[in-house]
Amino acid sequence: MTSTEQTLVDISSILPREKAEILAQALPYIRKFHGKTMVIKYGGNAMTDPALQQDFAEDVVLLKLVGINPVVVHGGGPQIENLLQRLGKKGEFKQGMRVTDAETMEVVEWVLAGQVQQDIVGLINQAGGKAVGLTGRDGAMIHAKKLKLADRQDPALEHDVGQVGDIVGIDPSVVKALQDDAFIPVVTPIGFGEHNESYNINADVVAAKLATVLQAEKLLMLTNIPGVLNKAGELLTELTPRQIDELCADGTISGGMLPKIAGAIDAAKSGVNAVHIIDGRVPHALLLEILSDQPFGTMIRSH
Repeated sequence: MTSTEQTLVDISSILPREKAEILAQALPYIRKFHGKTMVIKYGGNAMTDPALQQDFAEDVVLLKLVGINPVVVHGGGPQIENLLQRLGKKGEFKQGMRVTDAETMEVVEWVLAGQVQQDIVGLINQAGGKAVGLTGRDGAMIHAKKLKLADRQDPALEHDVGQVGDIVGIDPSVVKALQDDAFIPVVTPIGFGEHNESYNINADVVAAKLATVLQAEKLLMLTNIPGVLNKAGELLTELTPRQIDELCADGTISGGMLPKIAGAIDAAKSGVNAVHIIDGRVPHALLLEILSDQPFGTMIRSH
């Protein structure tokens, strides 16, 4: 039995009165977060499992219907990798960042701004929402420049990762205009430079920066793991910047988790009230995190 089938069985055995009680318990959170913005980074397994895709879309629509403003920022690493392999290209990473030459950039734009973004928009619309897909070019939203990636061991050494972008600034006015009109923005992490060139930007970094400029209540990052784990594989439910520095230094946090954690700390320090790294493989993970008192995943604190 899959986890989704298990959930369905569990729900069907709940008495109507108990269902009402569960809904009533969500009320304080609905009241607390009404009118607030939640930036959700959507990636990993939750994007590839059809049952989890549907759960995610339903969660986002429900949040919008109870007066919370979700903004989705999506990744698409596995989908990019699939197409690169079909084209006979091998993906290369340096310190968690995808090396992006001109041909890879074309693939990134096809996959992210075309296929993946439109799949998510379709799923949310099918669940009863009104989603609108955006890239960094729409509304001149994400200005970027070429990323200078310093080596972690030797800061004097710089890695050339091609058309990978560093965010110069985000103008959120197009996102705000859509939110005010009952739409759900779905943002593709592609920015543009001063000569209209395209840049591939890490989706975790875009989500963190967007949460900051929108003064979001929460930044929620869906991942393929229960949260940040220590060396023994145990979940760390809360982390401070000092603890994170120690975990990076001893290699506990590495690879693709590095930009995610760096973005989370920046957002927490810049006024986003709560940053959560949560397990996107759990059905209805978003609702569990936002509308219940159950601690879930890893919360990043600003100090």
